[in-house]
Amino acid sequence: MIEPELRDRLVARIRAIPIVTTLDMQLDHFELGICRMRVPYRREYDGVYESFHGGILMTAADSAACFAIFTHTGPDEVLTTTDMNIRFLAPCLSDLTVHARVVKLGRTLVPVHVDLYDADERHVAIAQVNYIRLPRVPSRPARRES
Repeated sequence: MIEPELRDRLVARIRAIPIVTTLDMQLDHFELGICRMRVPYRREYDGVYESFHGGILMTAADSAACFAIFTHTGPDEVLTTTDMNIRFLAPCLSDLTVHARVVKLGRTLVPVHVDLYDADERHVAIAQVNYIRLPRVPSRPARRES
């Protein structure tokens, strides 16, 4: 388990992320290098075959990977995804459970393994997500007036 103070900081930071609210991501468990969360199934998340859209599964995997890294670094670490791949194993027709585990906390790169399961604990996808640790938050370009 992680310290309660760190858990509270993680939860506060994560809940402030708009996609977390949009997809109603529910944080179930944190350990050092590990995050488990759920995403409830909603019909509006369906893809072509009336199952969870693959892009949403990728979003969930990417998010859980980031949150697992935060258990090592704290929630103020500046991170961004460098690349990811996902293998879909079965359609997800129910709530989604996502298990993310940091493979190695490198100075620069952080690979994370992610397993995704449906409500019957059927393995619906596996993903590898790689993050890079940045020295600072990138600045946004100036907005042009239209």
